[in-house]
Amino acid sequence: MSVLDTLDDLDRRIVVAMQNDGRASWRAIAEVVDSSTATVARRGQHLISAGVIKVAVVPSLGATGDVSTFLIRITCQPGMQILVAAELVTHADVRFVTIVTGGYDIFAELAVSGGATHYPQLVEELQSITGIERWRSDLIMHIYKVSFDWGRQLFADTLRLPAVEHPADTRTAGTPGTPSTTDLQIVEPTPCSPTHFDSADWKILDLLRDDGRVTFQAIADSLGMNESSVRRRFERLKAAECIDILTLVPAPALGMGAETLMTVKVSPARMDAVARELAQHPAVRYLAATLDENALFCEIIMPSTNDLYTFITSTLSQLDGVEGWTASMELLFLKRGFIETPWWRGQVSYPELGAAASA
Repeated sequence: MSVLDTLDDLDRRIVVAMQNDGRASWRAIAEVVDSSTATVARRGQHLISAGVIKVAVVPSLGATGDVSTFLIRITCQPGMQILVAAELVTHADVRFVTIVTGGYDIFAELAVSGGATHYPQLVEELQSITGIERWRSDLIMHIYKVSFDWGRQLFADTLRLPAVEHPADTRTAGTPGTPSTTDLQIVEPTPCSPTHFDSADWKILDLLRDDGRVTFQAIADSLGMNESSVRRRFERLKAAECIDILTLVPAPALGMGAETLMTVKVSPARMDAVARELAQHPAVRYLAATLDENALFCEIIMPSTNDLYTFITSTLSQLDGVEGWTASMELLFLKRGFIETPWWRGQVSYPELGAAASA
């Protein structure tokens, strides 16, 4: 029996609380889920060690300079999907990788440092991966929403989670933005840039990437720094929106059975308005405007196909300006937010992947 099949209601509440803040103390999480600190700490640590949860802290887009992102759709030679996806995971410039149903086998996002003009050099290497049959790329012009706490929709009325003041998290590639809704004025913050970091900051982030819950004291001991200095540096980068705290969890762990990627074709004049309406829906985890076909690309995570059907018929199809869509169900997510998911290798059996495939 998979560990995902053994999660009870308290486990799922702990997961959702950690999605909201992956570095929150066990005591703070216990207050959110209304349980004892000892119980929450024991269960939370088990969820992490079992690979159900992965907490990581990574630099925001733009932290290393100008960056452009591309949506990649790949068709593979028969039987090569897993091997191609596994190779993509190893590349630092690949932000997410997922295997899907439909007309393509793999969707991925590629972050190109230095801007779009540097795309040809990078793509030449990636397109040479054995097993790739067809490669389609599309420039991501604007990212409207990136959410890592999509699980809150399950416990919206019962968990003591901080309110989401601005459902539409407006971000542009290389320019972390301020959350906004359609009835709020968008205020662009100072973009994160390499000038916000020094060598000590990067050393701290290297440790937090591997274990996003490592204590400030442990980091300080490892780097020969003061705990207060490490904490101050972290809080400064967080306040400047130069880092993202990710809590990765497979959707089935929360009983979510419908992970879907949709390309929504929109009337050009209604692009921004439709995006802002969609961004307010709690099931929309990611939303961006692409260059090709005046379309929006979005990821939707819902409990069931019935819920997905209701969303499409009652929300998406009713939006003024939506002209149609194509969709693919996600079968296996291998990487998100530049971090490899800890569970995917245990879900496949490919000798070609080596011993790690059965870990």
